[in-house]
Amino acid sequence: MDTHAIPMEWYFFGSAALIILGILASKISSRVNTPVLLMFLAVGMLAGTDGIARLSFIDWGGISFTNYRIANFFGSVALCYILFSGGLGTNWQSIKRCTVTGGILASLGVLLTALVVALAGMAFFDLQFEYAMLLGAIISSTDAAAVFAVLRSRGVSLKGQLKPLLELESGSNDPMAAFMTIFMIGMIGNPGDSYWTVLTSFLTRMSLGIAFGLAIGYAAARIFDRVGLEYDGLYLVLGIGLVLFCYGICEIAGGNGFMAVYVCGLMMGNRKFLYKNGFIHFNDGISWLMQVTMFLMLGLLVNPRELPGIAVEGLVLSVVLMLVARPAAVYLCMLGSRYTWRERTFVSWVGLRGAAPIVLATFPAIYGVPNAHEYFTVVFFIVITSVLIQGSTLMPVAKLLKLDKPFVVRRRSPLQFEQTNTIAGEMIEYEIEAGTAAENCLIRDLHLPKETRIFLIRRGDGFVVPEGNTRILGGDGLMFLAEPRQFDAARRILSHRKEEEPS
Repeated sequence: MDTHAIPMEWYFFGSAALIILGILASKISSRVNTPVLLMFLAVGMLAGTDGIARLSFIDWGGISFTNYRIANFFGSVALCYILFSGGLGTNWQSIKRCTVTGGILASLGVLLTALVVALAGMAFFDLQFEYAMLLGAIISSTDAAAVFAVLRSRGVSLKGQLKPLLELESGSNDPMAAFMTIFMIGMIGNPGDSYWTVLTSFLTRMSLGIAFGLAIGYAAARIFDRVGLEYDGLYLVLGIGLVLFCYGICEIAGGNGFMAVYVCGLMMGNRKFLYKNGFIHFNDGISWLMQVTMFLMLGLLVNPRELPGIAVEGLVLSVVLMLVARPAAVYLCMLGSRYTWRERTFVSWVGLRGAAPIVLATFPAIYGVPNAHEYFTVVFFIVITSVLIQGSTLMPVAKLLKLDKPFVVRRRSPLQFEQTNTIAGEMIEYEIEAGTAAENCLIRDLHLPKETRIFLIRRGDGFVVPEGNTRILGGDGLMFLAEPRQFDAARRILSHRKEEEPS
């Protein structure tokens, strides 16, 4: 019997303490203009054997964690839920205008970025092409969530179609980076394989990923409507299993599981099904739990004292990535698009690295690639550099390019409507524009369809419970309970101008 074994309750306490500390540390990120993931990584690094445990006045050994296989497994699971939640919260109507540009950035853009980084690795550090390309593939994907977190914390948003473009690119370029990483590992292990297989394998895996995602997302929405579970909470449990099922069956069939879960989330998020609102909020919480856990674990995996030893390589590759590879890929991929040079320049600069590169950096270790630990450390260094430099300069760059606009914080409604099979219709919010006939009109004089109900009005920073003699003001957000066809009729009444007659 091992008398030095750590009691189980200490594992529970330590895990909970790290999660709580990570979440509390995230508050600091809004004050120092830094993405929250850096705080999670910092807490993990400080808790490791090279963290605060090395201080002479603290007599404990720190948390020792060196298992790349466990880190890869949990990192892959976490990435599945993060991608699914990202797709679930994406509005198809907002991204459909930029699907071509976003798709090119997420595929060709990732390839070009990896290629330029690989050429730099060959030129400056005498790496063989396969190893240099593997490094480029690992760090080729971006994290738009980090971008929006920084902007939102400073009360800034983006103009035009930049936000949906970045959302689409970041959600769909992780699968491409994962594909390239696995492929290059295969090329290192089996150098006789033909590069011609890249194209056929890519098309096959991505096509299967999209097909499985669409099919499972559509089927899942139908199942939610028809299964008739006795307990509401079981719908959320069903969703947890759905994500892993989608990833697993797609990978078994030879497709890209990461693409499948993202498309599955996108499909479900743009369809109506029972308990959709609760399902979205629940998955948002799951996504955050996965991010916190993953970054803490990856922070434990790195040894801070090893970072200075690869600082030269890390800084050179970071500069190439930020100032050469990403801008070149963006400008080439956006040739002929409707985006201005200001928007292209901003997209070039906001290519923050995030969760995916650090997770992908664990793959070389579990597949036995030589110097795998050095790959992980270099990638970790590049991610931190990207977050610190690009994350702290997002606001100045957005303002310099005149692409920033105030971020409107909308107070959460005190009433939440959940789609169930006991009531028809859904909650829809419509904002009254200045100059319309509805402005300064009493609710009883609007002559809305009989089945349409206004149950709450969002006004400024507060809410008003409406009555028949409540006067509608410009900028009010009317919250309806109505079926889509009824809402369309109400919208026509509310949107006509004062000089027009309602149709």
